[in-house]
Amino acid sequence: MRYVVAVAETANFTRAAERCRVVQSALSHQIARLERELGARLFDRTSRRVTLTPAGEAFLPAARQALDAAERARAEVAAASGELRGRLAIGAIPTVTAVDLPSALQTFHVRHPQVRITLGVGASDELAEQVRQGALDIAFLGLPPSVRPKGVRGLALARGELVAVVAPGHHLADAAGVDLQRLSDEVFVDFPAGTAARAQSDEAFAAAGVSREVAFEITNADLMARLVRLGLGVAMMPAAFAPELPGVHVVELRDPPTRVEHLIWSRLRPSPAAAAFLDVLDLRAEGTDQGAAGGSAW
Repeated sequence: MRYVVAVAETANFTRAAERCRVVQSALSHQIARLERELGARLFDRTSRRVTLTPAGEAFLPAARQALDAAERARAEVAAASGELRGRLAIGAIPTVTAVDLPSALQTFHVRHPQVRITLGVGASDELAEQVRQGALDIAFLGLPPSVRPKGVRGLALARGELVAVVAPGHHLADAAGVDLQRLSDEVFVDFPAGTAARAQSDEAFAAAGVSREVAFEITNADLMARLVRLGLGVAMMPAAFAPELPGVHVVELRDPPTRVEHLIWSRLRPSPAAAAFLDVLDLRAEGTDQGAAGGSAW
């Protein structure tokens, strides 16, 4: 199963063998043996590319879950012996502010140096799905107040308002208390349509009865800030995150969109590493009404 996952992720038998530290012939032989056992081909092979067959597409998620379960089993045994090992996979939105995530990761690494930490940045809906599937142990999300993650356990960490960020020479740079009606005439830089980060602003403008033009759809907050600094558009950012963007002016709004930051984890019992990370954040995986920001759990 590990070989199948490696080939699927690299789309190449040679690179997969290098990743798994085996000779290619051994890897190919084991995959062929598995295919005979399953009675189906997992890969279509040509001289130029390797792709998953429909059977391979069906097999891959279960293989990943089995490998994760095996790794967790080893981690549970080590934890029972007083040693924390295994993997801690974290996902986060690019504008998380409710916790100092780099400092929390540093503290965790110092306490548990044998745990492998991975961190990925993405959209809230994608991160929530990865937690549900077991690809991530923990994720930090930012959602509209009307939305709560489903199929996971979690904690609402903080609620905050959004502000507009504009170029230094923008005609609204020195304005105070701008409403969404006035702001709607601007060209916007925002997150892609359909994402939770975009929905926070879209819902607020719709509630105000106005529409706006989003000319640039960006997933990277730093790139958004660069476009704003060049005068190409206006962006909506969490008020707590905006000061981290150099070279832009913050414009406070009279009727600002709001968002809620959530910390989520699997509905199953967290892995030893995930539980230890929640301890670093001063949270308990079984749920508590007291969090790092006084949030509520479900």
